[in-house]
Amino acid sequence: MGKRIDPALLQLKDQVVSINRVTKVVKGGKNLSFSALVVVGDPSQGIVGYGMGKAKEVPAAIRKGIEVAKKNLTKVNLYNTTVPHMIVGHYGAGMVLLKPAPEGTGVIAGGPVRAVLQAAGVANVYTKSLGTTNPHNVIRATMVALSQLRDRTRPAPAGTTAESAAAPAAPAAAQPAAS
Repeated sequence: MGKRIDPALLQLKDQVVSINRVTKVVKGGKNLSFSALVVVGDPSQGIVGYGMGKAKEVPAAIRKGIEVAKKNLTKVNLYNTTVPHMIVGHYGAGMVLLKPAPEGTGVIAGGPVRAVLQAAGVANVYTKSLGTTNPHNVIRATMVALSQLRDRTRPAPAGTTAESAAAPAAPAAAQPAAS
């Protein structure tokens, strides 16, 4: 695990992705609380993080989510204003595809993915969210994809090409037994 990023040195911007009302049934009735999913990042530095906070009131839940997100900051490898190569991030039932885009394209993404990419400072990218629509899993799949991005200036790891790194290898077909 890399060294921790100090949030005090950054100009972080936060964005609330979702707020859920949570009700717990107890002996005396129902306990009402709120959970907030928050993304924070410094677009100029390519640093992003996410967090979830729970509290009895919405502002307190958002504040707790921001505090958790500041502890989970990660650096993202970018190429100019886009991602260096195509990547698919998996988390749970969520899959997120990120593809590089030419200058002037913008962020082509839906809700949770857009929040993460804008907080990371990605200005031009094509994305597709596959699988679940649960914002928690979509954000985590996006973060997995961003963490797997490698620097375009460095060569690919030995034994891999751009095609083999982007797509998993197909299993070998079973040979029929000679009779």
